[in-house]
Amino acid sequence: MSKAIAAYNRVVGALESKLSEGVALLVLRVAFAGIFWRSGRTKIAEGSWITLSDTTKALFRDEYAGVPLPPDLAAVAATAAEHLFPILLLVGLATRLSAMALLGMTFIIQLFVFPDAWWPVHSLWVAMALILIARGGGLFSVDQLLTKGRRR
Repeated sequence: MSKAIAAYNRVVGALESKLSEGVALLVLRVAFAGIFWRSGRTKIAEGSWITLSDTTKALFRDEYAGVPLPPDLAAVAATAAEHLFPILLLVGLATRLSAMALLGMTFIIQLFVFPDAWWPVHSLWVAMALILIARGGGLFSVDQLLTKGRRR
């Protein structure tokens, strides 16, 4: 085996480690959570932690009217989801469930709100969610701590 191939194999071996995967999944969780967290915060009245803004209510009543839920319910559900699931992703608790919920939300946004946003926006969100669903929260997650406890 040549020195170049041996060096390449060492690099690939290091990149395949639990540590590097854990770092990558942590960065992915933070990035994916940030997308939805920032969106959720725009729906809250200024100076409030949980009160929906009048703009949000109007947005769901008028511009997001295609969503197959009553506007008041859709506004509350979307805002709650955009706060709860990103927090869970950040700490890595129920990572797969949270990613599935945000994947579902992405599809609703794609189908009923912004059908022209598949490329490049929603396709990237789907890819991010699918990686988290397939791999979980990784080494630096509460899920990992709970899984270790179950194996003992």
